[in-house]
Amino acid sequence: MKEKANSTFISHELEWLNETIITRLKLYFNQDTNYKTIDEVLLPDIIGREGKYPDFIRNNNLTFPDRICLMLSFVPLLKPQLFDCFSIKNTNTGQRFVEFGCATGQGYQGVMPTFEMLLFILAGDSIKHRLYYINYFNEHLLFSQKMLLRNLKEEQDSPYSAVLFPSAALIEELIYERQYIPDFSAQFPARYLKTEQKWEDLVLDEVTVTQINELKLWIKLGDKMLDEWDLRKKIKPGYRALFYGPSGTGKTFTASLLGKYAGKEVYCIDLSMIVSKYIGETEKNLSKVFEIAENKDWILFFDEADSLFGKRTNIKDAHDRYANQEVSYLLQRIEDYDGLVLLSTNLKSNMDEAFTRRFQSVIHFSMPNPEQRELLWRNTFSKKTSFAPDIKLNEIAKKYEISGGSILNVVRYCSLMTMGRNSDIITLDDLMTGIRKEFWKEGKTID
Repeated sequence: MKEKANSTFISHELEWLNETIITRLKLYFNQDTNYKTIDEVLLPDIIGREGKYPDFIRNNNLTFPDRICLMLSFVPLLKPQLFDCFSIKNTNTGQRFVEFGCATGQGYQGVMPTFEMLLFILAGDSIKHRLYYINYFNEHLLFSQKMLLRNLKEEQDSPYSAVLFPSAALIEELIYERQYIPDFSAQFPARYLKTEQKWEDLVLDEVTVTQINELKLWIKLGDKMLDEWDLRKKIKPGYRALFYGPSGTGKTFTASLLGKYAGKEVYCIDLSMIVSKYIGETEKNLSKVFEIAENKDWILFFDEADSLFGKRTNIKDAHDRYANQEVSYLLQRIEDYDGLVLLSTNLKSNMDEAFTRRFQSVIHFSMPNPEQRELLWRNTFSKKTSFAPDIKLNEIAKKYEISGGSILNVVRYCSLMTMGRNSDIITLDDLMTGIRKEFWKEGKTID
């Protein structure tokens, strides 16, 4: 029902935009019309309307010109024939009227909306109104927050000839009413992290838990503190935390749980696709990530961050100088990000000390002690399985120092072998084979 309500509202908005455009053309050519100005064309009422589109209008307090701008960008997707009225030609030139601001593109037969078209619809031939709307949209949230994008065919083209089109995120949210998850690509080398598990499944020492609780408190009260206590001019709104410790100790898991707790998407940045040996490319690649993430309120998680944000080199040549400049620039981008940024590394000593001082939290994830390992063993195995009588988990936990991630791998192996035997009893042989496999990965052997 809500999907139907959303599409119905969008249909009304398209009808209103069409009537507004026709009215502008009639006024411009001094033809008979029921309206003296386009402002008289009745806006569709949003009171009581359900759907993501009317919600977006309400939440952002969009007014008459804002709604024209927004719906204009969606026309090529929803109803391209609505722009057919702009195809009339000037009898003097034999071409479309320049003032309409029409644009065409390769492979697209219809007319595309431009900023010039928006100005024509809103201002007609009034210089006064045109200048007003140029200034009005200069820092408008639809553009400043990259909800709507302006694309120039050529860099030297006038900014007013830029084609207006909605961001992929806005299309997903307002038209399809679903969560936007960008595809993993060179443009956005990040994967979406989510988990069905709970905080109780995370086994950490008390000190680490206390520090994570501080992070959760910032997620809950950070904005309230900055706003109600007038601290925004003194404290940057974002939060940066460094997770360090051996692999498999819960760093990525914690990032996923924080996203679930905050109700925010978490994206793990693939630094192997970010870091480049070519001067300037690393900076450019990471800038793409931040440009897409801006104003999305995502949590950004950089795993193995020391590969990018490690100790800066002594300047030996031009490449070193540019590398250090890139890191400094990227540090600034992270500090300017107004959401939560998490970075993880296996070794804190690999990180530049001047860099780590910029973090609000530096949290150590240590290898679990014997008691924690026993709890992990018991919690990770399925409740639908049981242990063979010769398995003593407390002894296994004491004898073999192993991370939670490695325990998960052992459980996966044992469970697969057990089900392969049409059984539900975990054997000691399978358990020990799984443990040996994990130790072998690290170049270690066990009795």
